[in-house]
Amino acid sequence: MINTTLVYIEKDGSLLMLCRNKKKNDLNEGKWVGVGGKFEPGETAKQCMLRETFEETGLTPTEYELCGVIGFVSDRWEDETMYLYRVSSFEGELREDCSEGVLEWVPKERVMDLPMWEGDRYFLEPMLRGEKDVRLTVVYEGDRLAEVREGLPE
Repeated sequence: MINTTLVYIEKDGSLLMLCRNKKKNDLNEGKWVGVGGKFEPGETAKQCMLRETFEETGLTPTEYELCGVIGFVSDRWEDETMYLYRVSSFEGELREDCSEGVLEWVPKERVMDLPMWEGDRYFLEPMLRGEKDVRLTVVYEGDRLAEVREGLPE
C-alpha cells in the first residue's frame, strides 16, 4: 500500500489542473488530475502535500485543508491511500514547465468535462461543494471503475 496526496489549488473561480502527458509509462497519461504524489520515507501527509505542490507548481500553499481520504484498490496497480487537499491561498509564481505535464487554470464549472479517472468525480464533486470529510474507496479493474464504496479499505 502506498500513501499519496492529491492537491487542488483554487484561484479566481478556477482549479489548477495538470494534464499528465510528459512521463513514459504514466498510468495517468492523458488524464487531468490535481498535483501531488507519493510520500517520501518519514513524511506526513501535510509535508508531502507541501513538497509535491512546490515541486510540481512552484507554489507554496498558505491556506489549505484536508478534505478527505480516498482508498484506491486495483487489480493492476499497487493499492493506495490518497489524502485529498484543497488549497485556497498560496505564495509564489506558477512554474512555466512542470515535469509531469501541462498545468492549466480551469474554471470550476468546466473541470468535470475534462478527461479524468471516473472515480475522481466521486470525491472531486463533494470537495467542490465544500465537504471536508470525504471517505471513499474506488475499485478499478484495469482502467474501468468497478465499484465505489463509502469508507476506506479494510
